[in-house]
Amino acid sequence: MLSASLPFTITGRIRLCSNKLISIAASYSAKACHQYPHSPNSLYRLSPSPTHISCSWARPHSHKISTSRINQVARHFTTSTNQPPASDNMAFTVRKVARPNTLEHRTYIEKDGVPISPFHDIPLYANEEQTILNMIVEIPRWTNAKMEISKEETLNPIKQDVKKGKLRFVRNCFPHKGYLWNYGAFPQTWEDPNVIHPETKAKGDNDPLDVCEIGETVGYVGQVKQVKILGVMALLDEEETDWKVIVIDVKDALAPKLNDVEDVERHLPGLLRATNEWFRIYKIPDGKPENQFAFTGECKNKKYATDIVRECSEAWEKLIAGKTAPGDVSITNLTVKNSAQRVSPDQLPPIGPNENLQPAPIDSSIDKWFFISGAAN
Repeated sequence: MLSASLPFTITGRIRLCSNKLISIAASYSAKACHQYPHSPNSLYRLSPSPTHISCSWARPHSHKISTSRINQVARHFTTSTNQPPASDNMAFTVRKVARPNTLEHRTYIEKDGVPISPFHDIPLYANEEQTILNMIVEIPRWTNAKMEISKEETLNPIKQDVKKGKLRFVRNCFPHKGYLWNYGAFPQTWEDPNVIHPETKAKGDNDPLDVCEIGETVGYVGQVKQVKILGVMALLDEEETDWKVIVIDVKDALAPKLNDVEDVERHLPGLLRATNEWFRIYKIPDGKPENQFAFTGECKNKKYATDIVRECSEAWEKLIAGKTAPGDVSITNLTVKNSAQRVSPDQLPPIGPNENLQPAPIDSSIDKWFFISGAAN
């Protein structure tokens, strides 16, 4: 699938299933071109055909390029699935109601066939040592639909965010395509809007804790992954603290080598910088200013990130017990003992059957690239 030799060459080949795959490959290749700019002695080519695309990039001997970067490109090109494998997620499955890309679409998570709340009913920790955590994938890598756990609805299904009556899609800020990672949330966590963090000097954003999973496999909406913590960034979004925890799927081939934030830079050079850039500029095409960061954009280490997760877990415990006013957050659940709004399955409103319908068409402008002055520095 991918080969390297000296003088340095990257070549990739990927099955073309839709026009979007050409965009994906072009975006990723453009990122490589940015990281290793052209010179008279370097060459980049993208060659589509009716069924495949191939890309190659050559660099002379005089430039040193991390082999781990090559491996990352190889692993991303060979990613093959965005649908639930038959035996994945232990007892967790998804129930899709209505067509994706519509206001009515919802993805419910089930355990043993019974709908549950991904916010409240899935344990945060996947092992007794609390070193492996569960995360819920809301937005698979390279996609644009801004999916999120609905805090307000009973059982908190995943839906597409809406603004002024229209579905929200993130724009493609060159050289990126959609989200850079499998993006989602930790269950049983909550960023308390009543508490100002002593270091960020900003209140919580009233959401579950956000997670960026950097492994090789593209997830699917509603997937429950087992991950380990590597670090955390503190985005300051509209005067709120919006933590972004960096994690990796424990099943990923690189997981044994990634144990703290410095390992990410060692084995996936450029990814943390690109992550910072993405969050800084992604709202600019919609007419909003750059986002700001606490800690001058530094990605804090595993210990710091673990402490943030525990703080947000404790905030959730107060929320679910009724010790903190929930406001517009639905705390209905099926499993949490001594919680204020625990119910049995027969007390839930009816939920439609799994439909698994084809997505509704979306405007072609969603695939447009936006070129941001000052990006990719």
